[in-house]
Amino acid sequence: MTTRPALPDDAVELAAQAFVYAYPLEYALREMAGFTTDHSTLPVGGPWNELHHARELLGPETEFVSPNNDTLYSLSSLDLRGGPLLLEVPETGSRYYVLQMIDAWSNNFAYVGTRSHGGDGGRFLLAAPGFAGEEPRDTTLIEAPTGIALLLGRIQVDGEEDLPAVKELQDRFSLRRLDGSHPSAAGLPEPAAQVPEELRWWETVRVELAAFPPPAEDGPLLAAFAPLGLGAADSPYVDPDPDLVKVLVEGESRGRATIEQLAKGGKPGPQGWTSAMHFFDYNRYRLGFGTIDSDEWKIADSQRAYATRAAAARAGLFGNHGYEADYELVYTDADGEPLDGANAYELRLSEPPPAGAFWSLTMYDVPRFLLVDNPIHRYSIGDRTPGLARDEDGALTIYLQADSPGADKESNWLPTPTGPFRPMMRIYGPQAPVLDGSYQLPSIQRVG
Repeated sequence: MTTRPALPDDAVELAAQAFVYAYPLEYALREMAGFTTDHSTLPVGGPWNELHHARELLGPETEFVSPNNDTLYSLSSLDLRGGPLLLEVPETGSRYYVLQMIDAWSNNFAYVGTRSHGGDGGRFLLAAPGFAGEEPRDTTLIEAPTGIALLLGRIQVDGEEDLPAVKELQDRFSLRRLDGSHPSAAGLPEPAAQVPEELRWWETVRVELAAFPPPAEDGPLLAAFAPLGLGAADSPYVDPDPDLVKVLVEGESRGRATIEQLAKGGKPGPQGWTSAMHFFDYNRYRLGFGTIDSDEWKIADSQRAYATRAAAARAGLFGNHGYEADYELVYTDADGEPLDGANAYELRLSEPPPAGAFWSLTMYDVPRFLLVDNPIHRYSIGDRTPGLARDEDGALTIYLQADSPGADKESNWLPTPTGPFRPMMRIYGPQAPVLDGSYQLPSIQRVG
């Protein structure tokens, strides 16, 4: 008979802490596996270890939270346990692109792209942890921290007329086994089938923890979770102790409530914008090629890092580090009132966001954060929008409203829904004034 550790007095609080800690692992792996089936909300995906491309810019038909309308996505759900994969990147010139690599815990662990590698192309060997094989000549090794990972690419598109050129570029990216064989994939570990539904999440995390362990630095925390059964070799949830069931059910409920609160974000700045500049700084130990391994881009406090990681998974899964792309969100106008399409607004940029690549403002509804259908089929506006008109003093005024602001202003019109909305400013390749906070977006002014 297996002896189970006694539950501590604060067992429910410990379970809530464990839920917040492990939530990104379960969520990220579920999404990565979903890309290989028909369960993804993005219109791109396919078998493990193959590179798949979206061929059209995303629109309001896409049921995915806060997608961009600036790039074409490419992705591959990687299962590297069956052997390494060779990634070949073509020359891209001045066109911005990024191939972001994300481990099973939702950590960004490597980048290949314009910022990190330039536009010259290259060859990269993607391998599982502990790879000890031969590296081909002229190839850079990128070792993933976990056996399963996600390769998520974005390539700049300058409007619909630019799509053919980007599609041709997509086709010149390659992902394959060195010997040309079909890459094998074991996929996700299977939880024990006999576990009751109320403990299904805990059983799923138990087997995922064993298959994709966190950094060694998290060892003391995992030891603290031992009374909950997460580190057990055999499932304690098949025939669970009733007290353990009560603890885990209540802990999951508290953990989910905590994450929902965290996902609402921090306090907005004086102009109403909330920056996600350091929203993805929770990876402290597994930073590889193309990342910036410095204290500036790491959350020092472990508990805050785990909480931020959970909030990022809930509200912005698979987002980039702030040095790759800055995301700025706003819900209110200059008077602190919620943005609503029943009104008309203006965003006046006396100087454009300092972007090494490009910037764009994208419109989303609330509370779903989906792209908004509109009569001119414009879902974002930015420095690549044809025909943008400048004010006499050189400033740029963007009109945010549901109805046309008039024919003379439609070049600068970003349509809103008729109800609540939330725009997002994306700054790709943010420059020093963005990174150090000296550049601040102005408030959105209600004008009607």
